[in-house]
Amino acid sequence: MSEQKTVNPWDYKPWWCQPWSILLTGVSIIIGSWLLWKLIWLTVIVAIPILIWMGFFLLIWPQLMIRSGVLESYQNNANS
Repeated sequence: MSEQKTVNPWDYKPWWCQPWSILLTGVSIIIGSWLLWKLIWLTVIVAIPILIWMGFFLLIWPQLMIRSGVLESYQNNANS
């Protein structure tokens, strides 16, 4: 039997689109809005789209890439 190597979608993204950079950017923007304006309602308005963006790219996107099989075909083409 051949070993099934797990495909990591983050291996195909640049450094600025890695989980640590997504988290750092999102948290920095949310904290920055609080430090700049000190208004909770404005920080919440800023945080909602940022948290949705972070949730999509950290939780949903990797699973979609793994399930779609796109990365396996890309990996097979690169090894040929």
